[in-house]
Amino acid sequence: MVFKKITLIGTSDESFDAAADEALDRAENTLDNIYWAEVEEFGVEMDAADSREYQAELEVAFELE
Repeated sequence: MVFKKITLIGTSDESFDAAADEALDRAENTLDNIYWAEVEEFGVEMDAADSREYQAELEVAFELE
């Protein structure tokens, strides 16, 4: 078996968990044979005092056909 790893960054205005879920949902919709995902880093972008964007950076591995 041969695997490829890619980095994805999910975003959400709700939470870090929602940002990670967004990235995983998108990966599952567009990639086949996903074996694992690992959260590498969290971040918050603050445009204004009342607005935050939560970000989750994930490393996703899938098997190449």
